[in-house]
Amino acid sequence: MTDSYEDLTEYGLGEADEAALLAEQDECTFMWATKDGWPVGVIMAYVWRDGRFWLTAAKHRARVHAVRRDPRVSICVTSKGTKLGGLKTVTYKGICALHDDDTTKAWFYPALARHLIPDDETFAGHFERFLDSPERVILEVEPTQRIDYDGVKMMAATIEWITKTAP
Repeated sequence: MTDSYEDLTEYGLGEADEAALLAEQDECTFMWATKDGWPVGVIMAYVWRDGRFWLTAAKHRARVHAVRRDPRVSICVTSKGTKLGGLKTVTYKGICALHDDDTTKAWFYPALARHLIPDDETFAGHFERFLDSPERVILEVEPTQRIDYDGVKMMAATIEWITKTAP
């Protein structure tokens, strides 16, 4: 047990919690570097499948040009807005590939639509059709490194420390 927050390694996110977070959450922060080296990010919807993040954007977006220039990206997912409770977060460094083939589109667009709109098949179908435009690409991010944190574990340890050391 520690008496400060200098080292947070003991508050890591367990595998089961990480899997639940990636399945439950439907958005992430996608980050890349601009031409002049500045880090930038946007919130994007994603599908987690086969150990990879799958996202989509129009070909003319700055993030697509950046990935073509340098495929190194980062993705951060938090539990905010989910039913998981507490602050759980995981950030990944990864390599991004771009796809515009019909095979990838055929599974990805329906998967994203159903993930974002699970309770309305009709609306999800319309959303899927809007996604399927000629100037759209799919981004596949293969994680290469992760940084994780479980605020629930940290809060429990803090309460335990306070309880044991309080006068």
